[in-house]
Amino acid sequence: MVDTANPTAEINIKSDYPDDPDDGIEKVVQEDDTDEWGNSADFEIGQTIPYQVTTEIPDINGYETYYYAWHDQMSESLTFHADKSDISIVISDGSKNYILTSGEYNVLTSGAQLDEGDTFVIEVQDIKRIVDREFSKENNLGENDYTGITVTLQYEATLNDNAVDETGSQGIGNSVRLEYSNDPETDSTGYTPFDTTTSYTFVLNANKVNNHDRVLADAKFRLYADEDCTQEVYVKPADGVGGNSYIVINRDSLGGNDHTGGTTPGNAVEMVSDANGDFTIYGLDTGTYYLKETDAPAGYRQLLDPITITIDAEYNDEALQSMSANASIISFYDGAYSTDNVQLNTDLAAGSADIQIVNEVGTRLPITGSNAMLIMLGAGVVLVGGAAFVYKRHKKATED
Repeated sequence: MVDTANPTAEINIKSDYPDDPDDGIEKVVQEDDTDEWGNSADFEIGQTIPYQVTTEIPDINGYETYYYAWHDQMSESLTFHADKSDISIVISDGSKNYILTSGEYNVLTSGAQLDEGDTFVIEVQDIKRIVDREFSKENNLGENDYTGITVTLQYEATLNDNAVDETGSQGIGNSVRLEYSNDPETDSTGYTPFDTTTSYTFVLNANKVNNHDRVLADAKFRLYADEDCTQEVYVKPADGVGGNSYIVINRDSLGGNDHTGGTTPGNAVEMVSDANGDFTIYGLDTGTYYLKETDAPAGYRQLLDPITITIDAEYNDEALQSMSANASIISFYDGAYSTDNVQLNTDLAAGSADIQIVNEVGTRLPITGSNAMLIMLGAGVVLVGGAAFVYKRHKKATED
């Protein structure tokens, strides 16, 4: 009839659905160092990763009920927090916010509602009922105004040990799409395109040698987040990874907050260089770490100051673009301090940085203010005092 009676007529669809990828769904991840939300971020293994998904309520006049569900597909390197205490769904019109109660949505980790590849589904059986109740703007025709109403879903996951296989530029992906009612006459649903965020974690390859390029075994190290070495970054053996490898245990997984608080894990160990002088640390974040030598190989003087290691990464809107790392190493030999600032070799694909830690061959010298210096100073005072006493007695005996 439109073609024959009025070819220029415009048809206005009463209802709508979020099929446009630009306004259908937007997923972001929160960078822990800046608290900013974006498409990419980096974390330690064991750390909690916050995600946020924003969608818009379309014009759903004409629907009796409206199904609304997020389908999330996580990498094996991510462990979803399925407890509703870690999940938040907020509907907002810009001036008012409504937080859904736990009874108003379902969290599904198995069952027919999950599509192939889904890790979980968070569904609201009838979001129209909630929106119409909390944001009623009905006109004289009984139609509600859904303009500008958004739904924000927040949830969390932990970066787990599988991340040792996904370091570097490949990253750790997490994708989500929205399933929604698309026909007022039936129960049929449609999907938005997937939106994806990527997380990254990094590796440090360390090699212990002397100043004649001889590899040194049995040097011991601990990792810290602060220069005073009070906030230890715990590590555990990386079983099954190969080589002399360790995995970071972020304190988020120990009841703490990133690098503070929490309990000491029973499987935490001190790192030790192997017969090749090597040890590797998996699961590092960008930022600054302090690698402290706690025991030097036999015959070598321990590095008393921690090595300052800084890892940096640059991202574009979609992925990791570059990484860099540098180290500041303070040494004390032959009565003098020296500081070496070294740009470390990095491998973007592997997400790794290489550092060589050198112990120099030579006589151990006490440092001013150290316990050894105090002992030697005290011994010197005793010897000098004793010599003076003996000399005076001898002189007096001679005179007598």
